[in-house]
Amino acid sequence: MMDLLDFDQTELYFDEPLALDVVRLIESAAQVYGSEEAEGFLLRANLLAPQHLQVLVALYRYYFYQHRLEDALLVAESALAVVGRRLEFPDSWMCMREANIGAGVLRSMGLVRFYLMVLKAAGYVHLRLGNVETGRAMLEKLVQLDSHDRIGGKALLEVVSEVEHEERNM
Repeated sequence: MMDLLDFDQTELYFDEPLALDVVRLIESAAQVYGSEEAEGFLLRANLLAPQHLQVLVALYRYYFYQHRLEDALLVAESALAVVGRRLEFPDSWMCMREANIGAGVLRSMGLVRFYLMVLKAAGYVHLRLGNVETGRAMLEKLVQLDSHDRIGGKALLEVVSEVEHEERNM
């Protein structure tokens, strides 16, 4: 049985080598975090390494914590596509099945975990943007694929259900 929380001998996204000039851009963005200049550094890093997960995570976090949720969602969708291609997953998260997860684990447990975490993040951002139907669908897919709830999608789905229940009873 696979355990998505098993980190032994798992390569993580930040273990992938990154060109020194891209590392410097990310570090420069961190030094001026919160300024428009930080975004410029991150966008340049993204131009140099658009498929690198470390760059995508840095850009996502920047947008998310700046409350630029539409931009964060675009980066999350890009990360899903990049990881999905590496794992030979279907083009859309909607077409994902447990068999895809099993085959993906044979390639990289770390990337499978990353994909599921990004699916959760994208679902959450959709909810924050008011796209409740899409956010719920993404979280339901996560729960379907992560039957042991290692990524924690069930708790978010419960919150969505509670809010919807309260809204119906108002």
